[in-house]
Amino acid sequence: MFKIVDEKLTMDDLLVDFGDYVRPELGTVVSGNVISLRKNHVVVDINGVDVGIITGAETHDSAGTMKDLIVGDEVSAVVVEDENEHGMVVLSLRKASQANAWDRFEKAYKDGEVIEVSVADANKGGLLLDVDGIKGFIPVSQLAPIHYPRVDGADSNQILTRLKRLIGQKFNVKVINIDRPTGKMILSERAAIQSDSSSALQKLNIGDVVTGKVSGVVKFGIFVTFNGLEGLVHISEIAWGHVSNPHQYAKVGDPVDVQIIGIEKDKLSLSVKRLIPDPWEEIINKYPIGSKVKGTINRFSQFGAFVQLEDALNGLIHLSEISDKKVENPKDFLSIGDEVDALVINIDRDEHRIGLSLKQVGGKSKKSIDSAQDDKVEEEVAEDEVKIEVEEKVAEEDEASKEKKSTTKKTTKK
Repeated sequence: MFKIVDEKLTMDDLLVDFGDYVRPELGTVVSGNVISLRKNHVVVDINGVDVGIITGAETHDSAGTMKDLIVGDEVSAVVVEDENEHGMVVLSLRKASQANAWDRFEKAYKDGEVIEVSVADANKGGLLLDVDGIKGFIPVSQLAPIHYPRVDGADSNQILTRLKRLIGQKFNVKVINIDRPTGKMILSERAAIQSDSSSALQKLNIGDVVTGKVSGVVKFGIFVTFNGLEGLVHISEIAWGHVSNPHQYAKVGDPVDVQIIGIEKDKLSLSVKRLIPDPWEEIINKYPIGSKVKGTINRFSQFGAFVQLEDALNGLIHLSEISDKKVENPKDFLSIGDEVDALVINIDRDEHRIGLSLKQVGGKSKKSIDSAQDDKVEEEVAEDEVKIEVEEKVAEEDEASKEKKSTTKKTTKK
């Protein structure tokens, strides 16, 4: 407790009796003991000479120092104002924590250490973090595969939506660029797992089966992550049948078993369908060349019509095998949903293709049958019309003949 004997005395006058004591300078770190503690308000004794005060936002740091303080504890803080209106040194726990954080980040950058940070916000370019006022940024390109926002067409709004889901999560990262004077710092999650990923990659072999998690679904396939690695299940490797939309087969976060079918540096090619029995293994036995089959027309192409024989099996009727007539557009002869009888004329086991013929078996679609029936009706109607016309003509000729004979008889009598 200080006793003021002269109101005109300054703090410097009073400090004369303390010999070499030097008042703390702005920006320096000082230590003292807590002598008073209230919510968002801490009073600190500095060496029995000065009194420091920490208030408001300056009591909050990333370490949560305030919540554990009690009277008598020693605490370190940064001088932010040499003297307030009450003659106290204004201190900041937050600034002290920030200084410690900068030291920690600089050391991590120098030593290549992995540190843990918490995501505070996100924008379209990546993730933001704030450690006691220190701003850090993790660009999208520096995210680990499990967090990389894979979306069709790189839609920026979808990317931002995916990134915002990561707010509040903790990330292990490496500092890849730091500039303390400007307060800028770039972090990388990808670099933090690189050594583990390289080790995991070296242990992989073609044919290995692993369990992973779907990290992205795009129009050309499905991305899967496992052991810090990421690979692509191309659309052609999702299922044995025709796949037009990968989104129908998986969603982000789904667990999935995949087989390694290709390793090129750090790029992995994966397959789901190869873990399922290939229906084509039995095709030759089930659909031998020369056999007749039934199926349904399910799609067209510029070179023919596809016939669904089973759930995952389609055969192709080439334009040349649809009709004896010249076929330029299969839609002129067939319709989606038509049930047809066809002949198996070719099987390519390696390419998973089965060729069918409609004309060689005489199989007709409903459209063909209806057309034939219409033709037959038209022919019958035409025949009937001709028959009636002939009969009428004969009747007319008979009538004319009778009239002629009658006229001749009258002339003879006269």
